[in-house]
Amino acid sequence: MTDAEIRALILELIGEIAPEADLALARNQDDLREVFDLDSMDFANLVVAIHDRLGVNIPEVHYNQLFTLECAIAYLHDALTQLKQNDG
Repeated sequence: MTDAEIRALILELIGEIAPEADLALARNQDDLREVFDLDSMDFANLVVAIHDRLGVNIPEVHYNQLFTLECAIAYLHDALTQLKQNDG
């Protein structure tokens, strides 16, 4: 999965969780929670949705690595690469 595909998936999931969110406002360095007004439950739902779609386990201690789009893409890219290596 490319970084662009990961970015699109994250934004799609945010759109499902917060339908009023203006996804055009997404910039890589901005805190997703602030830009899209995600409360802690919304953010937890985002993490669960990512897990459901990608099969990536995200421990709570790593949630801070998902706060920005840039960091979330990097984290998920690495996690997917590791999953692929473990499967092969």
